[in-house]
Order: sequence, then C-alpha cells, then structure tokens
Amino acid sequence: MRNRMNTFFVCAVTSAAIFFPAFQLDIAFAADASPDVSQTASEIDRLLNQQFDKDGITPTRPVGDEDFLRRARLDLLGTLSPPSETTKFVLSPAENKRTELIDKLLAEPAFGELWASYWSDVIFMRATEQRSQIGRPIFQQWMTTQLNNNRPWSEITHELLTATGNVRESGQTALFFAHASVPEEIASEVPRIFLGIQLNCANCHDHPTDPWKREQFHELAAYFTRTTFRIDNSGTERTFNIGSLNAAAARLGNRPEPRTLLFRLDRNRDGAISKDEARGQIANRFDDLLKTFDKNKDSKLNTEELTAALAQAVMQPGRGTAEHYMPDLKNPSSKGTLIEPAFFVEGAEGPSLPHGMDDLARRQAVSQFVTSKSNPWFAKAFVNRIWSELLGQGFTMPIDDMGETKGTIHPEVLDLLAGQFAETNYDIKWLFRTIMNTQAYQRQLAPASSNLSEHPFAAAKPTRLRGDQVYLSLQSAVGNFGTPGRFLRRENQAALLPAVAFRQKAAFTGTFGFDPSTPQDELAGSIPQALYLMNSTSLNARIQAEGRTNLGILLRNNRDNKAALDELYLTTLTRYPSADEQKINLSYIKATGDRNEAFEDILWALLNSTEFLSKR
Repeated sequence: MRNRMNTFFVCAVTSAAIFFPAFQLDIAFAADASPDVSQTASEIDRLLNQQFDKDGITPTRPVGDEDFLRRARLDLLGTLSPPSETTKFVLSPAENKRTELIDKLLAEPAFGELWASYWSDVIFMRATEQRSQIGRPIFQQWMTTQLNNNRPWSEITHELLTATGNVRESGQTALFFAHASVPEEIASEVPRIFLGIQLNCANCHDHPTDPWKREQFHELAAYFTRTTFRIDNSGTERTFNIGSLNAAAARLGNRPEPRTLLFRLDRNRDGAISKDEARGQIANRFDDLLKTFDKNKDSKLNTEELTAALAQAVMQPGRGTAEHYMPDLKNPSSKGTLIEPAFFVEGAEGPSLPHGMDDLARRQAVSQFVTSKSNPWFAKAFVNRIWSELLGQGFTMPIDDMGETKGTIHPEVLDLLAGQFAETNYDIKWLFRTIMNTQAYQRQLAPASSNLSEHPFAAAKPTRLRGDQVYLSLQSAVGNFGTPGRFLRRENQAALLPAVAFRQKAAFTGTFGFDPSTPQDELAGSIPQALYLMNSTSLNARIQAEGRTNLGILLRNNRDNKAALDELYLTTLTRYPSADEQKINLSYIKATGDRNEAFEDILWALLNSTEFLSKR
C-alpha cells in the first residue's frame, strides 16, 4: 500500500467548513397520556428564544435536509444514509418528513445497539474491576433489548441496582461486576450515573462545594454492603456471580447467629470451637482466624471471638458484610462507626428500612429512592445526558457533576423537559423524539465570524463522533473492514458470529473511544487515531477500486467522473461536493491519469477529514 500523504490536500479542502479541537414498577399508561411531543418541543424553543431576544442575538437557521439526515442517523443509529435514501429524503415535499424520519429511526433495531454501546462506555470505562470487560457483550445485548422495547428508564435503573446472577448470562449485573460489588465504589457510581451527582469525594471528607456530608456517603454505601462478588468455576469457562450475603450463608460457616453456629460445632460443650471441632470454611482458615481473633490465646474461638471473625472475614472486597462501618480516619485499625442505610437526597420518597433487612430488600429500597418522582435529580440527570449527546453541550457541564451549587444553563428548559420526562414515566424514546423535534436540535453551525458559539443552543455545536459512531460510519462508507482480506458486503455482515463482530468493534473503539461523560471541549484527536485511519491495512483494503469493494462497484456503476464524485460525497459526507471541491477533485483525477487510483486517494482523504469524524 503506497503512502497517501501526498494526497492529503484533498482532505484539507474537504474539511475547510469545520474546524474544532423484587420491587417492580407496575405503572401502566396509555400512549396518548404522555405530554405531546410537538407542544413540548415548541415550548422549549419558546423559552430559549425568549432568552435569545433578551440577549439581543439571532440564532442560526435550521440545517438543510442533507445535514439533518446525517445528524439524525448518526445520533440514533451511528450510520450514514445510502445515497438513494439521501436523494429521496431531500426531494420529498412532505412538511413533516423530519418528524417521520425521527420516528422511523427510533424504530430501527440499530437504535438500541448504538445506545447500548453508549451505556456500556458509561459503566465500564470507569470500572475498577478489570476482569469485568468480559461482561460487556452480554450487557450490551441486554441493554439493546431494553432500549428497543422502550422500557422505562426507571425500570432499567431498577434492574441495574438489584441485579444478581452469572455475569456472563445476566447483563444487568454490569454495574456491580464493574466494581466487584465494593460498596464504596457502587456508592460513588450510582449518584454519578443516575443522578448526575459526584458524591465520591465524600467518602473521606465532607464535600468541599456541595452540601453532601461524609456520613451521607456511607449511609448510601450501607445499602450495598451485603452484595457479593464471587468466582464461579463450576462451568466450562470461568465466570463470576453477583449475589447476596444472605442468600449465600454457607460461606465461612456464616449463619445469622454465631451462638447457633457455636452450639452446632462445640461438641465438648466448653463454650469454644477448637481446630478439631471446626468444619467447612472455618476449618480451612482456622489458623488464620486464630491469629487475628483469638484474644485470650487459648487456641480456640469463643462466642465473642467467633462473632468478630464472622463479621470481619467477609469484609474482603466482594464477599459482602453484614453491616457497614464508616472508617475512623484517625484510627484506621479500628472497626469504625456502624452506619445504617439512608438516602441522601432531601425530599426523595422511599420505603423505611427496618434493621436486619436482607441485601435485596436494601437494594430494592435504594432503587425506589433513586427512581422516585420525588427525586428531581433522576429525571434531570438523564435529560441532561441525552440533551448533551444530541446537541454537544448539556445544561450543566460536566454532565455527571450537576450538584446543588453548579450553575445551570437555561434552567427553565431543563426543569420543563425533566418534568415532562417524569410525567411520561421515563419514556426514553419520547425524550429523544421531543429533543430532536426542537429548533435547537436542528440549527446550523455558527458562522466563523459570529459570536453565537458563546450563547449555548443558539447554534449547533460541532462534536466529535464517539468510537462506535466512527466505526459504524466507516462500515457504511466502505463495508466491513475488521478482518484484513475478508470482504463482506454490508448485507452479509450478519454472517459474522456476534462474538467476532463484537471483538472487531471493541478493538476499533479501544482506539477511538472516550468516556462519554467528558465534555466535548476537552476532547481531541490522538496520534494513534490518525495513524489508524491513514495506515490501517484492513481499512485501506476496503478503499481499493478493484474487486467487489464499495468503491469498485460505485465506479463501475458511474462511468462519468462527476456522477461518481457526487455519489462518493453522498456516501461519505451525506452531501454533494461544493463547486470548489468538484473542480479540484476533477482536476486531480485528470492529472493522475489513473481513474481508480485517483478515486482511491479521494476516498481516503474524505475518510480522514475532520468533517467525516464529526457531527455537523
């Protein structure tokens, strides 16, 4: 494969337009009971325009049909439209064609696949248990089903917070698997993911800017202290199980009452257990237990010592504990302060939690607090995430650090949209449909000479595509490129085994992926990304004009260079080339003297362009 750096000028011309660095929710409701999409979208725009008028600015006009089609497909499916679909959409005289397109794309199975990948990144990119990556495929499969079935966000959240089972079989175990069921880690991630609140620094001290106290963090952690994470070697492949301390009482002879256990093992009735009397896991670890808990040095464990051993022996990560203790920072070797579960958001309604309730009851209780309509953070956090992904900027940034003291852009719009979202009983597709029908979503980019970029939502914000969107866009443009030398047409990709396809995509997104909670302003391309696009042998094999590649078929179907160039631009950028681009490219084709080679270079330049890697 020859070096194409000498043809990079085509990429520069193409990119000139864009530059930037057991509880169950049984609420039934009729479809027509939800707030009207068009009315809510209109009210959002009215509130935004009201502020723009006060600021004396004029927002940009709506984008053309080509740009809207590309934007909507990338946001909902991650793919580009075929040229025929683009032409059909642009020529359609229907006044409501954009609304109909949104509805059509939301009904596609690829919608769930794309957004399951997004939530996989949200959960696994901050995983503290590195082995949890084996749980990604089954999580994405499970999440795809939830999203395509339009299951309410509250129910999906409930499943994630109360999950148990084999991590290779139960996708909803992802959150606990990602953090090995460590209560403090889960207590950090639950507010961040589901409430947009950073509570993790309150683990060691009161929050420095928000009102959250250290005790509140540990009260939240106490809901998760009885959740277990254990290796399972019983099958043909090693796996892990997320379970409950109460449901796995056989571990280390764990029983609700140490006195009962002592009575069963103490055969000589001397009030203590000797090594000869020990059974099960206690026998296996008896010498270690003596070193730590034999306070009177009689080489036995009495009731008091056995109680301490049973409480402490399961305090290792993933084993679960009967109770949660907030560490004493001045005396780390001490047991700490006993903490009962309590939810930290004032006003959030949920069940009381009598002392002694088991693991699942605790997690069901905290799930009810998190998803309650009396907890405003739940709806706001989800709305802020989706709005930010669709428009490139949230009402509060970063999106997972909303906090009580953080400034909010257009708070009246966030309150309206979050309130309506809650009124739909957290209908995910309703939220996408509503946001995408607003003028705010459909605006053009700000002209380079204007200051509209300083006014959020007055103009579209160019955003970098996520790794999964880049991968799917490349496949839309050139076909499958994951396996060098193996050419599969788009319609034949179902022949790939799901596991193989997942590994191919995962390898690519490992280079192009980023934490989706990162603000767009903090993102930048990397050298490995540039080198991959420039030099990947598998990708370059799909850029060849010979054989049954997409480019080869395009050129054979379009003998006229101008027609071929139009279709190539529609395929990659969902638009026709400008007059300047057309002139430069046609001149290049003529000067090269080899039609196939020239079009290969042009395609390579388009795929490496900023415009291809961004959403405009």
